[in-house]
Amino acid sequence: MSTKPTPHLRSAFRVFRSIPTRWADNDLYGHVNNVVYYSWFDTAVNALLIERGALDIHGGDTIGFVVETQCNYFAPLAFPQTVEAGIRVAHAGSSSVRYEIGLFAEGAESAAAQGHFVHVYVDRTNQRPVKLPAALQGVVADLRHVSHT
Repeated sequence: MSTKPTPHLRSAFRVFRSIPTRWADNDLYGHVNNVVYYSWFDTAVNALLIERGALDIHGGDTIGFVVETQCNYFAPLAFPQTVEAGIRVAHAGSSSVRYEIGLFAEGAESAAAQGHFVHVYVDRTNQRPVKLPAALQGVVADLRHVSHT
């Protein structure tokens, strides 16, 4: 029997990225459609990796494939809010990383939604798993230094 998830607090995340909502993000019910949350997960993590020099999406030898994803929703978000995405690493293997993301309304202490995705890092050419490059290992180590409460 699984326990009902509870929203993480802002303090559970070390790094945050602001993401403005768009008019097109809202659905007919007046809040952000659930599929947009997964896009925010991707945007938050990949932008951070690119900024820190751990991922070169155009010419790097290593790319990440999403092999698992999940999200829990606690409170609606809607345009024109700004969303703050908290990022942390829950687990890292030799070729994979489980990123956890909390999505917060701007300034809120409790996550409106949270989830995870797992990247398996592969060689761009042969698409076989590879050891995490040194730059990525550094970012992963930094994102692991946080309480998981």
